[in-house]
Amino acid sequence: MPQIATFAYLVNPNNPNRSIELRAAETAAHSLGMEMLVISAGSESEIESAFATMDQHRAGALLVASDTFFFARRDQLSSLSARHRIPAIYYLREFAQAGGLITYGNSVPDMYRQVGIYTARILKGEKPSDLPVLQPTKFELVINLKTAKALGLTIPSGVMAIADEVIE
Repeated sequence: MPQIATFAYLVNPNNPNRSIELRAAETAAHSLGMEMLVISAGSESEIESAFATMDQHRAGALLVASDTFFFARRDQLSSLSARHRIPAIYYLREFAQAGGLITYGNSVPDMYRQVGIYTARILKGEKPSDLPVLQPTKFELVINLKTAKALGLTIPSGVMAIADEVIE
């Protein structure tokens, strides 16, 4: 969506990691020459209000910060995005399965596999303090074509080709 000049970034003010993610989003917005509208929502009613604010500011898209609060409300977020016709990108595949447009984030099954490997190493006698901290290495791109069509969007074939999953 190259025509978008402003996107909304939805963040939970109660999340202790919000500052780190916010800085990364601001850096990305700046490098793309886009304006980022930061909207905080820490309750269900604030999520509703957030979409009214996006409408007011004519945000062309939405980026939802990673947060368990938002994950638990993925159906509400997907529904509001559809109702307000705001294309949104989320951080886990379950959002696309709930009707969200696109998700890009780490693979939860891969993270659990790593936990299993570390657990086995510890059970075999390695000290947890000797094990390195791991960063996610597998990321997934999931596209919901049904949502794209409802929003009147065409996903470029190059993006479709690199998607890990396309929901039709």
